[in-house]
Amino acid sequence: MKNLWISIKITLAMCVVLFVGYVLVLRLVAWVASPNDGEAPVVTYNGKVVGAANVGQVFTDSVYFWGRPSNVDYNGGGSGGSNKAATNPEYLAEVERRVQDFLAAHPYLTREEVPSEMVTASGSGLDPDISPRGAQVQVRRVAEARGLDAAAVRHLVDSLTQRPWLGLFGTEKVNVLRLNIALETMQSNVTAAVPAKSADNNGDDRSADAMTEQK
Repeated sequence: MKNLWISIKITLAMCVVLFVGYVLVLRLVAWVASPNDGEAPVVTYNGKVVGAANVGQVFTDSVYFWGRPSNVDYNGGGSGGSNKAATNPEYLAEVERRVQDFLAAHPYLTREEVPSEMVTASGSGLDPDISPRGAQVQVRRVAEARGLDAAAVRHLVDSLTQRPWLGLFGTEKVNVLRLNIALETMQSNVTAAVPAKSADNNGDDRSADAMTEQK
């Protein structure tokens, strides 16, 4: 009986350590080591929250950079891929449709120049980032749609490209939401500097509400 009571106490103590202590330790590490005190890092524009930095959004307007396709429509409540094999006819047809749509929006590209990431969805469907190549191929479209200098837009992409940690861990990537917000800021600065052109650039005066509603 004594050994049974000791076993029960040990079991209860381990439950407290594993179910409570472990969670508290993780929360403390997240609070200390991660941005935004362990909460999901949010992105703001003109004082308004326009999204989470680690969850992608759908951008379809030609004045914005686009992210990867998503099989869950970037629903933050869940994640998932297509679960179709690479040789599945429906999957291949869907990818082909995406290729044709991307080429239609970027007529200066050849089929071989279309980055695979821009026509295939990830396993999570929530990717907030694209590769620098995925962003660079869109520079001309975005610059022409906004009436901006392509070299300036390309420099913006370069400046927002995140490099591998210590040059070893991870890959180069560009956060699409942060890039589009920086693009809005650039557009606002250009419009403010050249007020005479502001009336000719339809859609240049985009607010935080427009960033949220453009989808």
